[in-house]
Amino acid sequence: MRIFSSFLFLVISWTSLDAQVINGYAQVTAIAGNVLTIGTTNETGATFTVGKDVVIMQMQDNVIGTNTGNNASFGNLSAIQQAGRYAIRKIAAVTRSGGVLTSVTLNGATGITFNTGANSSVQIITHELLGGGGNYTTVANISALPWTGAVGGMVSFQVGGALTLQHNITADGAGFRGGARDPWTYTTPCNTTDFRWSSIAAGTEYFATKGEGIYKLTNTNWADGRGKIINGGGGANQINAGGGGGGNYTAGGSAPLGWSCVADAGGIGGIGLSAQISGTRIFMGGGGGGGEGNDNLSTDGANGGGIVLIEAGSIVTTGSCSRRISADGLTAATSGNDGAGGAGAGGSIVISCSSFSVVAGCPLTIRANGGNGGTVNSSTHGGGGGGGQGAVLFTGTLPATNVTTQTLNGLGGCNETPCISRAGGGGGSNNGGIISEASAPLPIELVSFNATAMEKRVDLRWTTASELNNASFTIERSMDMQEWETILSMPGAGNSQSVLNYASEDLSPLPRTSYYRLRQTDYDGASTVSDIVSVSFEGAVGTLTMFPNPAQDLVTAIYDAEDAMAKLSVFNELGQTMSLPVQAKAGRTEFDVSMLPAGTYVVMLTTNGNVTTQRLLVQH
Repeated sequence: MRIFSSFLFLVISWTSLDAQVINGYAQVTAIAGNVLTIGTTNETGATFTVGKDVVIMQMQDNVIGTNTGNNASFGNLSAIQQAGRYAIRKIAAVTRSGGVLTSVTLNGATGITFNTGANSSVQIITHELLGGGGNYTTVANISALPWTGAVGGMVSFQVGGALTLQHNITADGAGFRGGARDPWTYTTPCNTTDFRWSSIAAGTEYFATKGEGIYKLTNTNWADGRGKIINGGGGANQINAGGGGGGNYTAGGSAPLGWSCVADAGGIGGIGLSAQISGTRIFMGGGGGGGEGNDNLSTDGANGGGIVLIEAGSIVTTGSCSRRISADGLTAATSGNDGAGGAGAGGSIVISCSSFSVVAGCPLTIRANGGNGGTVNSSTHGGGGGGGQGAVLFTGTLPATNVTTQTLNGLGGCNETPCISRAGGGGGSNNGGIISEASAPLPIELVSFNATAMEKRVDLRWTTASELNNASFTIERSMDMQEWETILSMPGAGNSQSVLNYASEDLSPLPRTSYYRLRQTDYDGASTVSDIVSVSFEGAVGTLTMFPNPAQDLVTAIYDAEDAMAKLSVFNELGQTMSLPVQAKAGRTEFDVSMLPAGTYVVMLTTNGNVTTQRLLVQH
């Protein structure tokens, strides 16, 4: 039997011996504004320094909700929260203690409310600039640091000009970790009804460990058993069943009966996440569940694929060769007279590139394939489930000439040798995870956003360090940070790698304190918002602001007086009072003008003997 003090996951990643890790990684334990508190770090590949770009990413989040009962629904997705979301920002400052990184200050707001709770994990990864902003030719294979549960799992870099591939770029097996096998347990009876089980109760560990997924599992009472854990494959139950395959774009395969069982005792495959995946939300491949055994011949679940993020002007190959960019899930090892482990799911690749120049003599394969489940090298026992396919996203069109793109599902492992039957393979149609014209990762790098009171107006200024697929900016205003109105919009720069300064103004500011935020929208409609800034604007008593103006239906009037002290009247051009339904709140009144004929009207505010008027244009 196994005796564990904590969960055990397989951490082997098959990478080339000459591969180099070029990124630095740091766990984020707390976030206050744009200041990140740092926990575990790995700066072997690169260090965090001022001026360097970083990817801040929600690796895992509390997405399980109430799906924790001991039944087949255990481990279902409740709400995706922020899992998989990421942004690219620049470092403004770092602090170290004894040379160890302790905090990172970003040069601007994160744009996303990242979660750092007990069941969530956030990390930052250096987004390395290769070639100094110009062209770059690889000098060795590039790989990701394998995910440790706190850091790793991603290759991320940018090249200002042409990226010439003389080597491979891989995150194979660098994603969520496979679950540990159960090598020893009782032989009877078969267990088909327990979907979660403790990993630390010595003498009662009858089941293998679940693979990792986008929910950070900290409850040791749920670590084992055949239930999946979101996209992590379920661990096998007795007797001699196989582990479930991990999922990503598609679900992992479930494992079958086991030995002498009349119902499935194998792990359930991790779920598919295709509905959540976009250019701004991606995932590492789920780990496969461990196989269960009683002869010490079961095998571990395999690791999922990691993430590759590349920005380049173009991608080029030359000469006679074969190149790949890959984030494959791993295949589980073959077992003997026991259950085999489930496979890892394919990871995710995002490529933002204007063009490809790939020669016939050196074709390029871009792939995020699921691994195969472990096969049984004996009489009928439980093979491991196959891994689901990953996702490959291009911000432009799908490259075709001499480029092969794949997202293939893994096969279920054979339940016996010779192979008569198999565990389930990854779900869905092959290559469904290939996506073109995807949105880019949070298109703007916002350096600052400021609002300043200037006599009878508010000066609005913001600066971007870079923009990618940025369609427009919108300024939104609020008096209570609950209800927001749009006061102006302007186009973005589309794509830019230069510092750009923007300026506008609010000519009709709200009295007292008001709040502003900047919304950025990219070409496919995805948007993010900045941090909120406030302005204390002490207008004169009776100050009146209305929006929208011109109006078609509902108009909101804001004024510096309590509603009991104020009277609001609307007159037509003949001086006749318009009878309108109104809804009054403190310092705010809403009225509907949809019944009024189109034309110009005068709105009059009377408060404490002071009269303020403003013209209102009604259009239909």
